[in-house]
Amino acid sequence: MSGDYHGSRLALDARRGGVWAALWRYFFRRRIAADACVLDLGAGYGDFINNVVARRRIVVDQWPGIADHVDTGVEAIVGPVSDLRAIADGAVDFAFASNLFEHLPQDVFVATLAEIARTLAPGGTLTILQPNYRYAYREYFDDYTHVAVYSHISLADLLRAHGWEIVEVRPRFLPLTVKSRLPTWPILVAAYLRSPIKPMGKQMLVVARPAA
Repeated sequence: MSGDYHGSRLALDARRGGVWAALWRYFFRRRIAADACVLDLGAGYGDFINNVVARRRIVVDQWPGIADHVDTGVEAIVGPVSDLRAIADGAVDFAFASNLFEHLPQDVFVATLAEIARTLAPGGTLTILQPNYRYAYREYFDDYTHVAVYSHISLADLLRAHGWEIVEVRPRFLPLTVKSRLPTWPILVAAYLRSPIKPMGKQMLVVARPAA
């Protein structure tokens, strides 16, 4: 990230932590086994990984401040997400990236995918949560660090082109940010996840695994 990104675009916000706690409780905990190894790429303030209950938790982020925000027991690796040499082959069961790949040039994204595939155990998956340009095109470039554009269709196609199998696609999974007008109370997050109608749903969820 260029400049003081955390100060200008990603300021610490307690509401974000509350939303991720609700997402863990009502969605992700059903997808992550207690004995899993979870890798969080571009972890920001650690809001996702700090809520995860798993045998091993790892974050990779080039922001040095990440180590100050993750819980005790979370392994923090400071460096680019395209370099996962510190993680052994086949060590990861659940890889996760939230609002990351739109910040990377496509060649870096592809190199990162190869590294993720190397670290995944048999049956391991990659879950991507990020803006869906089809629904967020008006605000997409309000973030000055966005350099790549993906819809739920183009992201899935890119993954397939580079040796991944698509497991699940949710074009409208969440609102774009916690700054939206939607309340962030846990019970309302749960209701939003259950609802077939997604007002202001501008973030997509894509789950993939390396093709056999």
